[in-house]
Amino acid sequence: MASYLVTGSSRGIGLGYITVLASKDASEVSKIFAAARSENPALRKLIAESAGRIEYIPLEVTSEQSAKEAAERVEQSLGGKGLDVLINNAGVPSHTEGGLENMTDLNEVFNVNVFGVHNVTRAFLPLLKKGSLKKIMNISSSLGSMAMSAMGKFQPTPAYKVSKSAVNMLTVQWAESLDKDGFVVLAVCPGWVKTDMGTEAGHLTPEESATGGLNILFSRTEADSGKFFVIDLPGKKVDGQAIYDGSIRPY
Repeated sequence: MASYLVTGSSRGIGLGYITVLASKDASEVSKIFAAARSENPALRKLIAESAGRIEYIPLEVTSEQSAKEAAERVEQSLGGKGLDVLINNAGVPSHTEGGLENMTDLNEVFNVNVFGVHNVTRAFLPLLKKGSLKKIMNISSSLGSMAMSAMGKFQPTPAYKVSKSAVNMLTVQWAESLDKDGFVVLAVCPGWVKTDMGTEAGHLTPEESATGGLNILFSRTEADSGKFFVIDLPGKKVDGQAIYDGSIRPY
């Protein structure tokens, strides 16, 4: 029995994680904390059908006070037990036309995508240290890989790319900081997903992406802490290629 908290859980990939986790047996996933700025009909429906296993937690990831209050609510709900898994999924996209000189949203994107991850991790760390699994998974992107940057050159999202590169280094820093505490801290590329950001042209549904992310989360150990993986979806092929194979992505 394990407890999970997912940020940005009211839509897209985050809602996909809540959906997949809720489909698992209660003996495997005992409690799911759906953290988001607000609820919506899709999340409310999942909560109503969860027999108390899913609990909504108000959270604005950029606010230290909000993160502190969210951690306090989770602590009270767990009744003295620790939180086993934190999935830092909340994030925002970016779009810049006309070249890098027109980028004006770097501060805003960093505030959510990078500081938000750090802020939430700090707030929940005491509960995670009391947990049995001690796993933190940060949703990153292959667009944040410096080694693979040429592949995403056509996408006018520089602030998003830079922020995800920073998330990767933040993952490494947390892994190094917690390496003597039994933690597994991972960065994971969710693939090209059919969301508002990924559009309907994406390869995967949010539930498929979440399933592939959880395959990484469940199978990786302390020896993998600090590494960057693509999701693992055995049998899923795109244009005849198994590109979502759980392999390590270069930083």
